[in-house]
Amino acid sequence: MNKGFCYTLEKEDILNYMKLSTKEKLTWLEEIMLFTEKALTPKEKEIRKYFRNK
Repeated sequence: MNKGFCYTLEKEDILNYMKLSTKEKLTWLEEIMLFTEKALTPKEKEIRKYFRNK
């Protein structure tokens, strides 16, 4: 059975990310967190909370 997910990144994308400053990386992370929080359904939020507490 195949569980989880898999994705790939281009080498160029990784190198560009490595060039970001710490502040830029943290800003990116915060933006992703806020987007994810808005996009998840209440049920999905419950599931995430469950796994975070395990």
